[in-house]
Amino acid sequence: MRSPVLRFACTAILGVIPALSDIAQASDDLAVQLGPRPYFLVNDMEEGKLKNELKKCANGPFRKTDFSIGHRGAALQFPEHTRESYEAAARMGAGIVECDVTFTKDKELVCRHAQNDLHTTTNILAIPELAAKCTKPFAPATFDNNGNRLTAASAECRTSDITLAEFKQLRGKMDAFNPNAKTVAEYLGGTPNFRTDLYAGPTSGTLMTHRESIELFKKLGVKMTPELKSPSVAMPFDGFSQEDYAQKMIDEYRAAGVSPRKVFAQSFNIADVLYWIDHEPAFGKQAVYLDDANTVADLPDAATLADYKARGINIVAPPTFALLALDADGEIVASDYAKNARNADLDIITWTLERSGILADGNNGFYYQTIDATIQREGDTMKVLDVLAQQVGIRGIFSDWPATVTYYANCKGL
Repeated sequence: MRSPVLRFACTAILGVIPALSDIAQASDDLAVQLGPRPYFLVNDMEEGKLKNELKKCANGPFRKTDFSIGHRGAALQFPEHTRESYEAAARMGAGIVECDVTFTKDKELVCRHAQNDLHTTTNILAIPELAAKCTKPFAPATFDNNGNRLTAASAECRTSDITLAEFKQLRGKMDAFNPNAKTVAEYLGGTPNFRTDLYAGPTSGTLMTHRESIELFKKLGVKMTPELKSPSVAMPFDGFSQEDYAQKMIDEYRAAGVSPRKVFAQSFNIADVLYWIDHEPAFGKQAVYLDDANTVADLPDAATLADYKARGINIVAPPTFALLALDADGEIVASDYAKNARNADLDIITWTLERSGILADGNNGFYYQTIDATIQREGDTMKVLDVLAQQVGIRGIFSDWPATVTYYANCKGL
């Protein structure tokens, strides 16, 4: 009898993940279905030991794993931070799923990557009565008489511009905009060609409050990694301080009866992480300090990493480029930062796999900046993942398409 994974692989196309509402199955028995992408990546690898090892795992079985973290859900194909994106991530075996946390005008917590991204991640500009409340209304691109663009199309709409009830009227879309837009309809386009708008229709893209994400994640049987996002408004906001904000996020897990062991609270703001360590030690024990370095020169040195540990931080999360370097032979190896973090007894989570589009074009940007010279093909995704797991020793990785990480982790017993 064929396994469920093989049946799915034979019929699925990238992004076709059954909605959980259509499947009468307890979360503990949620069948992991990877689709064809991991197999495509393995088949595309250069010949060698790792490829042979990974090919042997093709028939599974596959189970969810905490090594696989759903970055905003499954944002390669689904509008980020929507119910559909979260469900897809869980179906692909992500053992941990992320809700980025910000707040509305009435100080309710919701899942959005930034407080000021509604104009690029939702349809707010297409709803006149809500668009009118945006911090900056839509302004079309302008051009000179020769058709050269003078100013890009722009807008800024914040969750803090609208109430929770108004937020719930919105639908999520792929995070994108068209800088040449002359109309709102044109502005709401611009999705990169390696993504799709197939799952951003009028009956999908379901936005969620933070509380709703907690209940969904409990149902899905996954752990939770909320990121407290930096506000775009001055704090305190209508009497709501940064400490109130950090505390409210934790309070919603307490109210839902979620064990601190199932929550990895994150922030780029070290003050938030230290607040949790001091005021919510059960949650602070595995709070994650995110590193926002843009280049190698921005990375903390060994002494700074040791200081993090001395202050009670146990987990750091730098971008993937920070953990990787090339040796004299052009092979990918663990970076000095990676070695320093491990020497400081810090656990490492990293971000973000499957976010760079086509790799074979040799121009893979931010996440591959320290190793791009050796990236030749899509299958090199698996080579990168292997170095992160085996040499760096990360405890998990955020991915826009968790199935890829789930495949690798299951094959390696992670």
